[in-house]
Amino acid sequence: MKFFPTFVLLALASSCAFASDPSPLQDFCVAVNDPNSAVFVNGKFCKDPKLAMADDFFFTKFRYPGNTSNQLGSKVTTAFVDQFPGLNTLGIAMARLDFAPYGLNPPHIHPRGTEMLAVMEGTLRVGFVTSNQLNNTLFTKVLTKGDVFVFPQGLIHFQLNIGQTNALAFAFLSSQNPGLITIANSVFASNPPINVDVLTKAFQVDNKLINYLQEQNWFDNH
Repeated sequence: MKFFPTFVLLALASSCAFASDPSPLQDFCVAVNDPNSAVFVNGKFCKDPKLAMADDFFFTKFRYPGNTSNQLGSKVTTAFVDQFPGLNTLGIAMARLDFAPYGLNPPHIHPRGTEMLAVMEGTLRVGFVTSNQLNNTLFTKVLTKGDVFVFPQGLIHFQLNIGQTNALAFAFLSSQNPGLITIANSVFASNPPINVDVLTKAFQVDNKLINYLQEQNWFDNH
């Protein structure tokens, strides 16, 4: 029986090593004590699998180019769980990215997913910026047809069409609901607005510039 204490310690260590909270699938999920008051779960409610059909796992919205006639010159068509319910619990999502010449998918983050981008047509300059811990280092490359680039989860990244023709790419993300935070929208178009004193100090500019930026019609290409 001398091995028993060792066995217990190994069992406890193993349980700790493999213990993990479930990944968040929404911006937040506030707990309630009364289950009858619960509306959301961390994910989606599931259809009875006996009632599932092929159409639940079928998505057609990537067939046609997105409309890039906007101030950014780009359009992102998402196949996240909200648009494609068959993805629920599968931990994967996808997006189609269309770019007019010199179109931009502006700096943004996916708080819950790593992104892998594959270029189908055109030439894109892409990049991501590391965290403060790694000195906000920019990693950037020019991609052409057939090239692939990965953007780590939660890091600011962008894609710019540097060619004179349209560009097309597909993104694959490691969450059914990776989320999206467009940096300029979040900072200058929050509702209600972030206090001007906060932004003037953060960006070291005067309040006239902040007021101007907050008054702009910020973009949404999704």
